[in-house]
Amino acid sequence: MACTLNRDDPLGGLPPKHCLDGGYKPVFTDKLLLEEALLFCKTTLENNLKENINLVRVSAPLFVTRASGFNDNLNGIERPATFEPRDFPGIHLEVPFSLAKWKRWALHYYGVEAGKGIVTDFRGLRCDDDVDFTHSLYVDQFDWEKRITPEDRNVEYLKSTVKSIYKALYDTEQAVCEKYGIEPFLPEEVTFATTDDMIKDHPHATPKQRENILCEKYKAVFFMGIGGLKEDGQLRHDGRAPDYDDWITERPDGGFGLNGDLLLWNPVLKQSFEISSMGIRVNPEVLLKQLDLCHVPERKNLVWHKMLLDGTLPQTIGGGIGQSRTCQFLLRACHIGEVQHGWYNPAEVDILKKDGINLLGLGEFDADPSAKSS
Repeated sequence: MACTLNRDDPLGGLPPKHCLDGGYKPVFTDKLLLEEALLFCKTTLENNLKENINLVRVSAPLFVTRASGFNDNLNGIERPATFEPRDFPGIHLEVPFSLAKWKRWALHYYGVEAGKGIVTDFRGLRCDDDVDFTHSLYVDQFDWEKRITPEDRNVEYLKSTVKSIYKALYDTEQAVCEKYGIEPFLPEEVTFATTDDMIKDHPHATPKQRENILCEKYKAVFFMGIGGLKEDGQLRHDGRAPDYDDWITERPDGGFGLNGDLLLWNPVLKQSFEISSMGIRVNPEVLLKQLDLCHVPERKNLVWHKMLLDGTLPQTIGGGIGQSRTCQFLLRACHIGEVQHGWYNPAEVDILKKDGINLLGLGEFDADPSAKSS
């Protein structure tokens, strides 16, 4: 999801103005009922995903070794949360940003056959992420990966998988709305669009503006072709690491990339809202090209990359579906802190509380004991 946070504004993480000063009323005021709803959202979505995409739930690591190359590099500039075990100085362990690369290894490890996949209940930390009404330092998502054949590396297979994921989300919203008396919003079908076409049609719009144009019109959009640069050297839409999604393969429509973001129009925030990032993963040829394009060819010497290049790791499609982000949408919350225990700007927490918007576990003390280290 294209970022809109104004880092020069000390209160830039607040929800849109129309949600403040009484313009928004939470659906849930009972904390325990909210927790019940959060669990219902997550379990319903997970079960629908497992059925629709043929996935099996597996356990997942909370940290990986830096030397393995298993951590997701995101845009390549973010700092991972890192520590050394007390009795093993010099060993660097990292909390993953996501399991994008680990999952592909896990398909090999578990011996998963083509047409079947895995899903994990991933929890991670992103120290350098934006902290605002849709972003948190704490990441919880259904990280999934499915084994495919080399012949499946095409846009039609990608679209078919997207439709299955969207059906899981649509059915989940229907169940949540029926159970808790919320008005359903999502259309029955998802619309496909490409960053290449939107740049041609709206050359002077920002990435976020292009997302808003699409989502306001269609309500649910899979935006294909994330990552890579335009001819002017600027990002085509948003950044992607070079070693998981394929963002350079040419599609039949003339655009590039076998990946994308699942975006929704959020009726509370009145803006585009990313639920999932996913795509067909790199094969050895694409990996080497994308490493060169990102000026990190040395990564090919890491353990994970060697396993991909020598054919040990299978061809896959995969992605992550934000749990708290999905709950924020389904339960019509204006701030992600309403549906997860995180940390946010204490000044913003106070403003929200005075406006009747309570973030889970925060703003309960005169001085927030977690705001500053002693």
